[in-house]
Amino acid sequence: MNPRRQSRLVYSQIPLATRAPTRAESYLAVRTHFQWTSIYDSSMPSFDVVSELDQQEVRNAVDQANREASTRFDFKNTNATIELKDKEMTLSASTEDRLRALYQLLEEKLVKRSVSLKSLEPGKIEEASHGAARQKVSLKAGISQDVGKQINKLIKEMGVKNLSSSIQGDQVRVTGKQRDDLQQAIAELKQADLSVPLQFTNFRD
Repeated sequence: MNPRRQSRLVYSQIPLATRAPTRAESYLAVRTHFQWTSIYDSSMPSFDVVSELDQQEVRNAVDQANREASTRFDFKNTNATIELKDKEMTLSASTEDRLRALYQLLEEKLVKRSVSLKSLEPGKIEEASHGAARQKVSLKAGISQDVGKQINKLIKEMGVKNLSSSIQGDQVRVTGKQRDDLQQAIAELKQADLSVPLQFTNFRD
């Protein structure tokens, strides 16, 4: 008898429980036992807390405020203007009184464009040339480390099991075992009095 055929015959007669499993059989056993549990399947539901600024809406609000200031009688001959560059605005007017009125007009236009006033960080009113007044206003975007720590503290104080958060750059990732827990966290953060506006994105079930 052919030796190779004889070895196959002997091997096939060994009981299945006593002979070593083949690579394919081991692979099938592992797959069946763990049911293909992977790091993706076991990932918990999550969402990201961000603080984003719609630059186009800010630009629209500035344009509207400038147009109105150029036609209103109380701003006549006051040189009231708003200049927008990147993430900073410069307000100018002939007097401090008109400058404050211009800032109020800007706020009104921003609110109408759904831009949170928490995004504004006004500087001090300064004296410009010829006795005019000037003020720089920074536009805030992103979650700072301090605000991120406040968010982490709020999430921790909720006392919800398996609900946690971590700072990731300029945003915060919140994870939880149940979707209801995440919704509860969002409601809590919406009520929190933080220094920046918050949005909630990248929901993962």
